[in-house]
This record gives sequence, C-alpha cells and structure tokens, in this order.
Amino acid sequence: MKKILFISAFFAFHWAISQESKITVVESKKIELTSELSKDKINLYNQTFINFVAALKASDKEKIKTLVSDKIKYYMSDDIVTKLSGGISFERKMDVYKSGYQKLYENETYPIIQYKYADDQQNPPRDIITVVFENDGKILGVKPEYSK
Repeated sequence: MKKILFISAFFAFHWAISQESKITVVESKKIELTSELSKDKINLYNQTFINFVAALKASDKEKIKTLVSDKIKYYMSDDIVTKLSGGISFERKMDVYKSGYQKLYENETYPIIQYKYADDQQNPPRDIITVVFENDGKILGVKPEYSK
C-alpha cells in the first residue's frame, strides 16, 4: 500500500511541475502582429484610445466603462484605473507604432495597435503601449511596457 501511495505521489508531483512550466512559457510569449490594419480601422480604434486616455486623465470611471469591452467592465476597479493612469504619460504625444491582428483568448483574433511616444526616437521605441480592441472598437486591454 505504501508503494502505491509513493508511486501516485511521484507522478502527481511530476504532473504538477510540468503544468507550471507550460504556464511560464505562455506568459513569456512575445506579441507577433499579423497583417496590418486598414487606415479606417486605425482611425476608429485610435479615436477610442484617445477618448480612453482623456477619461483616464480625468479619472472619469463612467466614461471609461463606456469605452471598454463588456468582457472587462466588471474588472474596472479604482485600483486598475489608478495603475493605468500611472503607466501612461498624459503630457507626451502618442503615435501609432505598429498595428495588426493577434490571436488571443481561445484562438480568437483581435486587432492590436502599439503606440509609442512621439519624442521617443529609439528603434525599437523604449516605451510602448499595447492596446487590444474588439472589432467594434471597444478596448479589451491596455498594457504599458517600459524597457529599462
């Protein structure tokens, strides 16, 4: 009986470790954009993002909720709004750096625009803000990224 318990514990331990390593591989995956967005789509999504940044600057939580996807409205707390406000520089002008489509959640493809600050002349830019949109223009996610 002890041998069976030991063998099952051994396999359970290896199974748990193998699951954890798969998770870290997914988290470290780089964003690879495919097929550039059309100018009309970029203008639509860009206008939504500009309104979103203005609402963040004013800490207008109700306006923010009208601009984000229904999938994430529930998660928009004051803490998240504060963290996003701290990750975006409101004084610096932003330009579109890259755009395209990315497969995300459950292999669904979403439009993504990466923004850089206009005064950042490095290639690739030092600071990038990645914004994931739904096809209707609602924001699904915002991720400020800063290299050190």
